[in-house]
Amino acid sequence: MTAALRRPTDRTCERCGRAEQWNATTDSWEVVGDDPGSVYCIHEWDINGRFVPFDSE
Repeated sequence: MTAALRRPTDRTCERCGRAEQWNATTDSWEVVGDDPGSVYCIHEWDINGRFVPFDSE
């Protein structure tokens, strides 16, 4: 049995609402839309203990 690593593809800051999506071409997160959130925010992403990074196949 092998395990496949899952990565999140989108995330939203729970404090300021900034939304980002993963760009596989540039290997980086990119802001979605016109609202970059607060430049002073220490982002609290909505990826928490419920996200399971490994899928067993």
